[in-house]
Amino acid sequence: MARGNQRDLARAKNLKKQQEAGKALKKEGDPTKRMESDAEKMRAKQAAADARKAEAKK
Repeated sequence: MARGNQRDLARAKNLKKQQEAGKALKKEGDPTKRMESDAEKMRAKQAAADARKAEAKK
């Protein structure tokens, strides 16, 4: 049942992965501008989805 250092390597790998994921979630800049930017992206995404639905109905 000896695993050697496999457990330690897995922990180190997972720690690095979690740190990278945390960096990706951090957003910088003005929260208001970020909210407006995110809202614009969502509107564009919704418009594309609506276009696909309309195309599928034809």
